Amino acid sequence: MSAEVIALRPQVATPSLNPMLALTAAGMNSVNAVILDRMQSEIPLIPALAGHLIAGGGKRMRPMLTLASAALLDYQGARHHKLAAAVEFIHTATLLHDDVVDGSELRRGKATANIVFGNPATVLVGDFLFSRAFELMVEDGSLKVLKILSNASAVIAEGEVDQLTAQRQIETSEERYLHIIGAKTAALFAAACRIAAVVAERDAETEAALESYGRNLGIAFQLVDDAIDYDSEASEMGKGKGDDFRDGKMTLPVILAYARGSEEERHFWRDAIQGHRTSDADLAHAVTLIARHDTVSATRDRARHFAQRAIDAIAGFPAGAARCAMAEAAEFAVSRRY
Repeated sequence: MSAEVIALRPQVATPSLNPMLALTAAGMNSVNAVILDRMQSEIPLIPALAGHLIAGGGKRMRPMLTLASAALLDYQGARHHKLAAAVEFIHTATLLHDDVVDGSELRRGKATANIVFGNPATVLVGDFLFSRAFELMVEDGSLKVLKILSNASAVIAEGEVDQLTAQRQIETSEERYLHIIGAKTAALFAAACRIAAVVAERDAETEAALESYGRNLGIAFQLVDDAIDYDSEASEMGKGKGDDFRDGKMTLPVILAYARGSEEERHFWRDAIQGHRTSDADLAHAVTLIARHDTVSATRDRARHFAQRAIDAIAGFPAGAARCAMAEAAEFAVSRRY
């Protein structure tokens, strides 16, 4: 692949996922049909609970990335439809488990499954969806695909455990934070893209380029998610504003605010992250400190860096609708407000 520089565009117009949606629309119909079919069970609670989350909206970024990567390679087969569904099942299962771990009450503006159905059912249906994902991988028949997606599942779990152990640890470094989000979020983005190269029977260089695109996009995406928690209203986010703050999560806006703060400010952050300052007034003060040191903007700047790395990773592929849509998806990941 020849190298070509594709820079993030000046923000004349707001980037959108529309090109990606248009590119993958037909394929997503097939993916959604697989999802609907494989979430069924003779146990009525399973499709009811799974459907509560799956039907609740969401960008479906991960399966779209599998389809877009296949389009970038001009892959004409259909194997990637079931694999994209497997990717979405892995993601959905992790969301169900995450909401139980975090005690979340809102996702995408709706009550979470754990609030509606209870924690035990939510965990078990998450397990069911993981199992369905692995069924789809086995049906595909590629040991390489199975290795990529099973490894991603293990890395995601490791990332979630790492995040749990970093919770309420005020000295968490930016390096550790990036390692956590690289595991819990970016690993599945990377795998979703890479498997397209496997089914298209492309070389290791192509696999690596798509893996790099997905990984850097995933990091940018999570950085912006963490910025939004201190930057947008709950109506935009679809989750409770300040959830990360009250949970004592050391995300980049907080890590930077703590590093840049006065001793008085650091004392506040130590108390807050340890769970002693969690009121609405404390959250408002946290937002004030973050604004004072402009750490939301700094977090978005870092996201732009990783988005540019994602765009650079696909610069060697032929120009066309797929590459443009994937580049704009990276721009969207940085500019979004929800």
